[in-house]
Amino acid sequence: MRRAGLFGVPRVRPWSWQAFLLGLVIVAVSALLQGICVALGAKLYFAAFVPSLFVLALVAGVPAATFAALLTVPLVWWAFIPPFFEFTPLTSANADSINLFCLLAVLLIGLADLCRETMAIISRGGLKPSGKSAATNSQ
Repeated sequence: MRRAGLFGVPRVRPWSWQAFLLGLVIVAVSALLQGICVALGAKLYFAAFVPSLFVLALVAGVPAATFAALLTVPLVWWAFIPPFFEFTPLTSANADSINLFCLLAVLLIGLADLCRETMAIISRGGLKPSGKSAATNSQ
């Protein structure tokens, strides 16, 4: 792991085994939190997984977060959508929940990747201005 210069966020190389292991751990911890939420009566199937995907993508990169998102869908379908601990055909409401999670996952992973690249640019000293800009008119 190496430290980024901005905000002290630890970073993991995106395609390393540590990144994918971190993704697996984050999915397991999120499943535990989601199980607690379901035990308390919440019916939001992906509530604990959405913020953890953003943090994972920020720390470990897009591949690990994509792995975690793809692992989350069958896990939630099996463990948290009634009847619990079995795969059954999805109702339209459950399919909509999965589709919405996939959309949010793509958007959050993309946003986290942009934040990760911005932190890398800032830690290198920012963008250097060039002599000419395309926005200025030389006439």
